[in-house]
Amino acid sequence: MQITDSDRLTYRLMGQDDGEALWELDQDPEVMQFINGGKPHDRKTIDEVFLPRMQAYTDTTKGWGLWQVSDKITNDYLGWVLVRPMDFFTDDPKWRDLELGWRFFKKSWGKGYATEAAIAIKNSVTRQTNIDYVSALAIKENYGSISVMKKMGMAFIREYDHKDPIGDFIAVHYQMPIK
Repeated sequence: MQITDSDRLTYRLMGQDDGEALWELDQDPEVMQFINGGKPHDRKTIDEVFLPRMQAYTDTTKGWGLWQVSDKITNDYLGWVLVRPMDFFTDDPKWRDLELGWRFFKKSWGKGYATEAAIAIKNSVTRQTNIDYVSALAIKENYGSISVMKKMGMAFIREYDHKDPIGDFIAVHYQMPIK
């Protein structure tokens, strides 16, 4: 699957050779603030935890995985957008409800890149007929991510204790139907 360029951005599905790019993004404590309290990931964690997790949910035909987001003119790497079924790492994945997530370098914050990228990727991936919903999760104090969710047209669904093998957190869940 390819994602069509949007006004300012271009997209590429990331793979197992992108460990350095993932590590680079995770080095800023402010970027990591709402992920793990602000602790940069070491390269070993990227290689031994995050790359195998990414490989588990990546499906090139369905558009699942991490989509690298780059500036269309300068080709600067700005961040990524995640696409995978909700609850993928549980015994009951929601195959018809896609989770979107994003992580961007601080230099790109406040410019609308996350919203533009999330909408472009959602639009391409949900052209599949078997998707009923698109969801996103965040820590409730992550107002930047919640703003992206609202700008996409998502509505608040619930606050709950989200369980994940790499860390549990109290999450706010936003969702939108795909018509």
